[in-house]
Amino acid sequence: MTQDKTSQDRVVIFDTTLRDGEQSPGATMTHAEKLEIASLLDDMGVDIIEAGFPIASEGDFNAVSEIAKNADNAVICGLARAQIGDIDRCWEAVKGAKRPRIHTFIGTSPLHRAIPNLTMDEMAERIEQTVTHARNLCDNVQWSPMDATRTELDYLYRVVEIAIKSGATTINIPDTVGYTAPRESADLIAKLIENVPGADTITFATHCHNDLGMATANSLAAVEAGARQIECTINGLGERAGNTALEEVVMALKVRNDIMPFQTGIDSTKIMNISRRVAAVSGFPVQFNKAIVGKNAFAHESGIHQDGMLKNAETFEIMRPEDVGLSETNLVMGKHSGRAALRDKLEQLGFEVGDNQLKDVFVRFKALADRKKEIFDDDLIALMRTSSDPEDERLKIEKLAVRCGTEGPQVADLVMTIDGERHMTTQTGDGPVDATFNAVKALFPHDARLQLYQVHAVTEGTDAQATVSVRMEEAGRIVTGQSADTDTVVASAKAYVHALNRLLVRREKSGTDKAEISYKDVS
Repeated sequence: MTQDKTSQDRVVIFDTTLRDGEQSPGATMTHAEKLEIASLLDDMGVDIIEAGFPIASEGDFNAVSEIAKNADNAVICGLARAQIGDIDRCWEAVKGAKRPRIHTFIGTSPLHRAIPNLTMDEMAERIEQTVTHARNLCDNVQWSPMDATRTELDYLYRVVEIAIKSGATTINIPDTVGYTAPRESADLIAKLIENVPGADTITFATHCHNDLGMATANSLAAVEAGARQIECTINGLGERAGNTALEEVVMALKVRNDIMPFQTGIDSTKIMNISRRVAAVSGFPVQFNKAIVGKNAFAHESGIHQDGMLKNAETFEIMRPEDVGLSETNLVMGKHSGRAALRDKLEQLGFEVGDNQLKDVFVRFKALADRKKEIFDDDLIALMRTSSDPEDERLKIEKLAVRCGTEGPQVADLVMTIDGERHMTTQTGDGPVDATFNAVKALFPHDARLQLYQVHAVTEGTDAQATVSVRMEEAGRIVTGQSADTDTVVASAKAYVHALNRLLVRREKSGTDKAEISYKDVS
């Protein structure tokens, strides 16, 4: 029998997309993008937003500080190493929030203790000093023993007890390298609750990585054992194989409330919109078969499945598309649609657009409608993803013509403005995209290395838009660019230039680049 929901325990959702998620190579977001994602997280009901690592850079500090000041409901958390300077900087960044939190950590496993070359006693002393210092600044302190799942159990008991006695209000147990399994994850939380003095006075959290594909299962197992906070990211974004996916744990608890009688405060109808937005700003597209938010999550091609769906949707769907904010209608827009219809459709898809942005999107919508007979939801989403950013306009493609065929080499004629001045060139290459990229590089020489080039068809048909993602690296700075067009080569050129524009911004702000501090694999 299902437990009455009014009496169910609340599971706190702690989102670290802007901190742990952004550490994924190439996923760096701009200041404006961080603020936008934080606002969406706050609006959907995330309890705690880990906004960044303030000591890492001036840029991170400013982003955390502004997110803290603007948050309406969520607790705003900053991360700090077990160092007094880190903690002070973190507090300066989050103290403007209505509900601030300091999250401090240290690696407690034998492998991690060897990095600062601390003995067990020396590490225990540092934990006491730093957690006490954090609690003297803020009454909401979270502490994490990094790589907890590979830490000796007796030592883990000891340091968790020290952190609790020093004032930590939340103890997070990170599976930093995705090493544990569900039974072990549950067992560890249960043992900590049973054996650590003071464990009944604080909240236990779980933070799982997905290296073995078990992050969601491990998080849910920890909750069943007594953890009441799940640390996760949108789309499971994160280093290596990523983190626990917010949408997966939220919908698992909602759909299987009969066997996991816990509640969250998440408005699940907002999941799809924020998933799309995070994919766009991070440059990490969602795989088609990704649970909950993948393009195929509610698609049915098998004849047996289609027949069952027509008779009763519950035959092959355990949740409704609208439960996660997926629009039921698709093909409704065309070249005769007006601004009001476009605004209404964008709102259905989860986008709130101001008058100026609507004007820009409408112009590009009309241009697309002249080339495409049918405008699908995904076409509109692609338009929103490629809305122009004024700071990214130092380089701009004016005209591109490509000559290609079975007889090489291929030729690209490019006209591009650089800081307002027109330049043109003709270059060859091994294919039309290579020729185009060579032309851009001829007009704007650079040493950035192309790390990733991806093309995705937005919809079906030969007139489908292509969404192109480009990732580039220069001197440790990693940037992504995206663009969409019915011409794949044009989309490629615009994405390449978009990435270069972002690189120029990063060059100008190199003094606040994340390369200032190494903090990979924290928590």
